[in-house]
Amino acid sequence: MIGIGGAGMSAYALAAHALGAAVTGSDGARSPYSERLRDATGIHTLLGHRPENLPAGDGLEVCYSSAVAYENPERAAARSRGLRELSRGALLGEISALKRTIAIAGAHGKTTTACMVAHILSGCGMDPSYLIGGVLRSTGTNAAWGSGEWLVIEADESDRSMLELRPEIALVTNIELDHHATYRTFDELSEVFAAFLAKAPIAVLHDEPQLLALRHGESVLYSVEGLELHGGESSFSWRGEQVRLALAGAHNALNATGALEAARLAGAPQDAARRALASFSGAARRFELLGRSSAGALIYSDYAHHPTEVSATLQAARALTSGRLVAVFQPHLYSRTAALAGDFAAALAKADLVVVLDVYPARERREDWPQVSGALIARAIAERGVDVRFAPSLKDGQQTLEGLLVDGDLAMLMGAGDIDTLARTLTAA
Repeated sequence: MIGIGGAGMSAYALAAHALGAAVTGSDGARSPYSERLRDATGIHTLLGHRPENLPAGDGLEVCYSSAVAYENPERAAARSRGLRELSRGALLGEISALKRTIAIAGAHGKTTTACMVAHILSGCGMDPSYLIGGVLRSTGTNAAWGSGEWLVIEADESDRSMLELRPEIALVTNIELDHHATYRTFDELSEVFAAFLAKAPIAVLHDEPQLLALRHGESVLYSVEGLELHGGESSFSWRGEQVRLALAGAHNALNATGALEAARLAGAPQDAARRALASFSGAARRFELLGRSSAGALIYSDYAHHPTEVSATLQAARALTSGRLVAVFQPHLYSRTAALAGDFAAALAKADLVVVLDVYPARERREDWPQVSGALIARAIAERGVDVRFAPSLKDGQQTLEGLLVDGDLAMLMGAGDIDTLARTLTAA
């Protein structure tokens, strides 16, 4: 498995190991996911990509993540040996064919919603399997292969790999153009979501016109009723019962409603599902409180990397503090930054003070985007009259924040790159 240290690939490695395969893998660096995989299965991540990483002998299949290029030396070695290559989406399709599958898709909220579904089914004694792109806090892992009949997975639109799946239940939280290097238009994205939904006998959809137009089959619609926000918690009504959720924000209550519907369709008793959700403590890096800085500021880490997510996260954070709200943002992908710089600025302007880091390139190359950096967003924020600082590196960000944060601040560090490292450094200081 090339790229085994990623959130998705490490999950698939755990499932393959549980199913009896001998698994090896490589990555450019160690990660928390590769360390959890090692602790759970004994699979060690080989650092660096070299032809000799591929084991000798026949019967080897080589699976690669979407960030691994065709020219990768291990992929090239596999082709020269005539070995079968699988994209990570193709592998997930094969794994999901082994169990009844609940697939959660959407531009925003799919990791949290998938974690909620897995947590509810576990709390109802159904011992589900799950392969999720984020860590379920209650179990400390992003993957498990249980004895139950259901598998909970995320369906990813970023590379169209969601079309490899044939779920029994498809849950879609929302749809919004996010992956600009993959989709030229919203209509093109909509066609992929419609094709995904057509594969499922039953769909669970947020009750909004954009989604309803994509589905031609049996559907269960959901929305939040009777919502009450109580600081870091919320409550709402679902099928005539009051539900308590130990998470902040209206967006999480909406995610929870969809998760409850999916779990109910999978056979979870309604009252047991409601009670199980009450103990859900969230997904790692989703509005996760890490502690306090040396100056006493509260430090949160969040995966928000799209303007809609940033806006929802800051809105929820604002309700938790009477002090200053500090937003720290690391843009993810040059293509997304170039397309949405103004939208990011509008979302981040909800904070009292903003620190913007440089772009985390992920699978993109800086030389292909010479005019794009985090400074684009910082300048757009400054034009709105909001106090903003551009701190390109994690080290710059640490020095800037250590000089700015004071007791009473709430600092929300957001992004899909390595900004969580900065958040943890600030709390360790």
